[in-house]
Amino acid sequence: MFRVSTKASFGLRCSVVVFVSAFAFVSLTASADARSKRKSFSKRAAVSQSYSPRYADIVVDANTGDVLHSTNPDAQRHPASLTKIMTLYLLFERLEAGKIRLDSQMEVSAHASAQAPTKLGLRPGQTLMVEDAIKALVTKSANDAAVVVAEALAGSEDQFAVLMTRKARALRMTRTVYKNASGLPNSDQVTTARDQALLGLAIQDRFPRYYRYFATESFAYRGVRMANHNRLLGRVQGVTGIKTGYTNASGFNLVSAVQRGDRRLVAVVLGGASGGARDAKMRSLIEQKISLAAVKRTAPKIVEVADASVAFPTPIGSPGPAAQPVPAPQPAAAPAQAERPVERPVRVASAAANVPTKSASQSEQPTPGSTEPIRPRLVKTLSVKAGPVRTASAPMSLLAPEPIATRTSNGEPARTETISDALPPAPPGARPGVLGVLSSRDLASRDEMPRTVTASVTPMPVPAARVEAAAPVQTAKAETPTVSETKKRSGWIIQVGAFEDASEAKEKLADAKNKTSLLKDAEPFTEIFEKGDKRYYRARFAGLRESAAEQACRQLKKNQIACFAVKN
Repeated sequence: MFRVSTKASFGLRCSVVVFVSAFAFVSLTASADARSKRKSFSKRAAVSQSYSPRYADIVVDANTGDVLHSTNPDAQRHPASLTKIMTLYLLFERLEAGKIRLDSQMEVSAHASAQAPTKLGLRPGQTLMVEDAIKALVTKSANDAAVVVAEALAGSEDQFAVLMTRKARALRMTRTVYKNASGLPNSDQVTTARDQALLGLAIQDRFPRYYRYFATESFAYRGVRMANHNRLLGRVQGVTGIKTGYTNASGFNLVSAVQRGDRRLVAVVLGGASGGARDAKMRSLIEQKISLAAVKRTAPKIVEVADASVAFPTPIGSPGPAAQPVPAPQPAAAPAQAERPVERPVRVASAAANVPTKSASQSEQPTPGSTEPIRPRLVKTLSVKAGPVRTASAPMSLLAPEPIATRTSNGEPARTETISDALPPAPPGARPGVLGVLSSRDLASRDEMPRTVTASVTPMPVPAARVEAAAPVQTAKAETPTVSETKKRSGWIIQVGAFEDASEAKEKLADAKNKTSLLKDAEPFTEIFEKGDKRYYRARFAGLRESAAEQACRQLKKNQIACFAVKN
């Protein structure tokens, strides 16, 4: 009896010891995890507090053109991936004209393949179908796909950027300049909230058939599914698109189109401090202003002006006058005197469809889908008596920019100028909510007006003085890499991130190595480079074969680790 009791007691004691040990282990692990999370949260909070991009927004009633709300609507900002809206606008033009088809295959160049992430990972010599390119731009915001489109439509990305800026002038986007097709950092690539609202309205009016792609919630390419970066789709009632954007210099940007019943809005937020803050602000603007929108459309569709020879805006912060104007196409009656850009055929892998010959009744209009501005239709106009001066509380027209105060190089306030000085004269019938049209008499008088066209199409260089305290603009050219080791490395290199903290970069290397056996024999190293006044550490592996590097990146991406491969 005593033995049985002793054995039972001994077993009970062992059970208690095991239970207590397990409980202590779980407690210690949870405590360490909590400390790690608090440290990570504190670091993110510190970064968030120090990060303050310049903010701007606008909300426009799409039925009337009235501005229901705005903050710095005409202040220049960097568009980031909102640039791709114009890239798609020009692509939709070609599709509508029948010069390219959704199933056409576009060639991938080495330049397109070399674009920075985010991208599809296209390789030189491959082809990309037009419809896949559209979905890749809308969902993943793929930079390599944007360059493929640019080169297919214009022969080079630089020439395509010229066409993008010309199209912006035709749409009265007077303070927008494009320098590339993707929105990757470029200090001279600028826009405003008002200009992006105009583009958001125009692309819906002009291409209702293709605009539906902006509502694509996910896209599968070669077995990989990519979700749309626009997190308001399917979450905020009535949101139909259209595009997000982010770079360090721009902050978090978003253009949204909303339709609830007969009420329609286009809203723009530029310079959000984070993706969540930007989305929250957009939600708030939509909910506050949707009830103020009209239920009946009174504004005509946005059309392109016949003469797009509006001067380029001064780049961000420049207090001087606007730069030289873009050479504009002359009227069709005098083609010999015009200096038009050569329209390149779409460079696709398969033959494009033939375009039917225009009839005599269409001869006065440019070919649909061409890069020429569209001439307004000749319609009867009504004389409108000038109304009283609007107060700040009254709704403003989308095409009536606010005055912008400038400062001299020593920081003193300078003269106040309005952006409307750079606009052509307002067409008859223009009023808040009505963009106006041109009559045949107006067109004749415009054709007789003397023109001054300069040969330069390059914006004036940015003076040293800046109007606003902008965040440092970071471009690829501004990087001054300093390799942490002088050792030469062979083979392919993959990068798994860039960090401000060297220890964080090393932790990422160790984490990546544990995720795939393909990095077992690879050489981990960090590489220092500077952007502006900040230093970063690239986390990289060297000594890989091309196939191994690509396979390793695929496995790392499946484990939620960003990765791209480059030839050393």
